[in-house]
Amino acid sequence: MPERPVAMFAMSAENVPQIFPSEVMARLREVVDIEPALVAEDFSQPRVREALAGTEILITGWGCPRLDAATLDAAPKLRAVLHSAGSVKGVTTPAVWDRGLLVSSAAVANARPVAEYTLAMILLAGKDVFAHRDRMRARRSLPGWALVPGIGNYGRRVGVIGASRIGRRVIELLRPFDLRVSLTDPYVDEGGAAGLGVPLLPLDDLLATSDIVTVHAPQTPETRHLIGRRELGLMPDGSVLINTARGSLVDHDALIDALRAGRVSAILDVTDPEPLPADSPLYDLPNAFITPHLAGSQGNELTRLGLTVLSEAERVVAGEGVEFGVDVGVLEREA
Repeated sequence: MPERPVAMFAMSAENVPQIFPSEVMARLREVVDIEPALVAEDFSQPRVREALAGTEILITGWGCPRLDAATLDAAPKLRAVLHSAGSVKGVTTPAVWDRGLLVSSAAVANARPVAEYTLAMILLAGKDVFAHRDRMRARRSLPGWALVPGIGNYGRRVGVIGASRIGRRVIELLRPFDLRVSLTDPYVDEGGAAGLGVPLLPLDDLLATSDIVTVHAPQTPETRHLIGRRELGLMPDGSVLINTARGSLVDHDALIDALRAGRVSAILDVTDPEPLPADSPLYDLPNAFITPHLAGSQGNELTRLGLTVLSEAERVVAGEGVEFGVDVGVLEREA
């Protein structure tokens, strides 16, 4: 094996043992020369500054300071940034791309649990599980053995907003079910949608013809309040909105009005702001189901992120580049 390049962690120190549990850390240390106890949470710290001078691979993650020009000047040997989370927007600056550094992201690995959460919520929403749970809790008894009309997943229409990594994975996970899935995405053409096995619709048409709408578009200036009052008005009565992307994509004031009117229901893993203020009506509305931004990697799912970085480090050391490289040309339209 080639000589191990010097690497350093740059993230919140508490995240290191969660993303790189002992067995993954041991394998990583066979590939790179890294000190687990040295974690850069602030690039101005003297010990970190000294270590940067010899660092060839930076393993970043949640809590990493931004890689500005001054930091990169202090790391003349740096050749690769391996990000153990999703988007690198909060970590990179133009200086990273100007220096031609290899940049990799574990976004593909992080997309899997988000898509799994979305799949679960789609199927539960189709059964109207949350409303029935509340009714049973209030009655403290079964509502009787009569068949329940108006629920079920056979033929349910699901609209996917955004053919992102997560959106594509959701479409893939939905294939075994008797659902009618459609897609809207301004960067996908008819051929691309056909390759995913779904019809491509304009946003308005998708909203008007879907029983369940799930949002997987990136957060950009153009997508702020992508789902606003007009768009919510297009959704059929009784439909469900699921958002696991970014809270800013949905106009919360308009959503609250639609929820209060009883027209739609919402499943929100992300909100705007995040967290919601304590007096937000979303906490109390019976047709709003809120979870605390947990669709992404949590608990034992974090190991998948560490394994992705390990694999990328092995490729860099072997001179093979990276498998999950970030393309700065499309970064602005990614999450």
